[in-house]
Amino acid sequence: MTISKLNEDFFYLLNLIGPEVISAVIVFGILTYFLVKPHESSAGLESEQKAENYKETLIRSFKIYLFVMGLTFLGHGFEPLINEYIIGLHPMLLYWINMISAILDNATLAAAEISPAMDPETIRAVLLGLIISGGMLIPGNIPNIISAGKLNITSKEWARFGVPVGLITMLVYFIVLFVFY
Repeated sequence: MTISKLNEDFFYLLNLIGPEVISAVIVFGILTYFLVKPHESSAGLESEQKAENYKETLIRSFKIYLFVMGLTFLGHGFEPLINEYIIGLHPMLLYWINMISAILDNATLAAAEISPAMDPETIRAVLLGLIISGGMLIPGNIPNIISAGKLNITSKEWARFGVPVGLITMLVYFIVLFVFY
């Protein structure tokens, strides 16, 4: 969605936020290996879950396609608002404002907020703010919703872990983006 709205290719985002995202995946992977202990009841989880059939997979794919199509329309509809109020804001402010992504879907916010008229520093701040805060709570993005449903994780359990980790990560990336860059 974002690359389409910016009229760029996949490698634009890889170059823009790839180092930050890849390093975060590696760090969180290592932390997960050492800190997260599986529940004893999760050993039989695979046998308890039913596999999705092709029909369910196609229906889910179609729903996601419709969702992305709606986001595209939403982004174009918000273009005048973005040009008037968002583009002039400082990247530091946009970074923290995007914590709203914890309660609203970050793809929706990206569609409504990103503009080709933004400079790369602003786009980086917006995207990283959305990505990081989108993991804090279940409604933050579609994979959170699917994961929580499949793994039977409650909103309270998710928030107990996600909010502190997300806030620390937001602070670390804020320092990296705006102090060291």
